[in-house]
Amino acid sequence: MTIDKNLNGSELTIAIGGRLDTTTAPELEAVAKDSLDGITNLKLDMANLEYVSSAGLRVILSMQKVMNKQGHMVVSNVNSEIMEILDVTGFCDILTIE
Repeated sequence: MTIDKNLNGSELTIAIGGRLDTTTAPELEAVAKDSLDGITNLKLDMANLEYVSSAGLRVILSMQKVMNKQGHMVVSNVNSEIMEILDVTGFCDILTIE
């Protein structure tokens, strides 16, 4: 999995690529934990994400919960396979997807 961060003031973009699964989810969780203080706008760019497991969804949900308290989170560039997973799991109702 790849994780690229771009910070612009209180706006943070995190681009994830590859597979977000049981093995790689702790890496994203650590990045989120270290990066979200003081962030009011978070964009999670999934343009290069190929797969997400329940462990990955848990991390995304925890990021959304943090941002609900301190700002806004948007998920962008979701491909059809990932969108189907988000739809089936009900995450489409929780996340703001562009």
